Amino acid sequence: MTRTSEQGGYVGRFAPSPSGPLHDGSLVAAMAGYLDARARNGRWLLRIEDIDTPRVVPNADRVIMGQLDALGMQWDGEPIWQSQRLADYEATFQYLLQRKFVYPCGCTRQEIGRGPYPGTCRNGLPAGRAARAWRFRVHAGPVSFHDRWLGTQKQDVSRDIGDFIIKRADGLWAYQLVVVIDDAWQGVTDIVRGVDLLSSTGRQIQLAEALGYTYPRVMHVPLVLDEFGQKLSKQNHAQPFSCDQPIATLNRAWQRLGFEPLSGITTVQAFWAHAIPLWAARFQHLIY
Repeated sequence: MTRTSEQGGYVGRFAPSPSGPLHDGSLVAAMAGYLDARARNGRWLLRIEDIDTPRVVPNADRVIMGQLDALGMQWDGEPIWQSQRLADYEATFQYLLQRKFVYPCGCTRQEIGRGPYPGTCRNGLPAGRAARAWRFRVHAGPVSFHDRWLGTQKQDVSRDIGDFIIKRADGLWAYQLVVVIDDAWQGVTDIVRGVDLLSSTGRQIQLAEALGYTYPRVMHVPLVLDEFGQKLSKQNHAQPFSCDQPIATLNRAWQRLGFEPLSGITTVQAFWAHAIPLWAARFQHLIY
């Protein structure tokens, strides 16, 4: 498999799930990605990750676009929806299948428990078992990579996760597969996202290697936590941020990225005009 998108220059992306409006937690990740792209004179793409159809809320994608627009965060080019790319996911799956990178699994979630997958079906389905899901065959040993926020990282996918699912028991494609395919297809060079997705990086690197892709540079930014110390998320009923006072909303996310609030700013255009060079100055030594 090879990339089909244009090479050269910085390409970032924001890839929200349309399971509801953006909240303060998702705004921090969006802001970091937007700042990083603009500070590098790069492109910032919008991808609607609607592959997990049971969680999709009707019109949430349009609400998200309206929120970004209200805060002056204009993406480059046309957005893409993962639900429009099913044929490409199937083609990639067949590529992996032919090369024995994936195999069928008949295990239930209850049988596996909370630990890493023990490899029950790695060498073939046990007698009397039918395929429920499909797993990617990981290789042993640690995966090392540099995170532009956190520094050098190592993850042992085989030990900590085991062979992981790329096609679910309900027939839907798993996040780990489609995000790797789409990042390569769009020519993404830099992934900026929340640190909750740091643990996915090793899996995605192994998938990218199997497909012949160059995995993007990564930056995992801090999470926004609620009063109980839990990640602010739609699952925890996080409230949408307000677009009525955009400067206050932007400054709140800006501070959560470790900056002092920008005072005397009255327009979103002025906010970005001040914030982008400040971001560039702080992270210019962390580009690679």
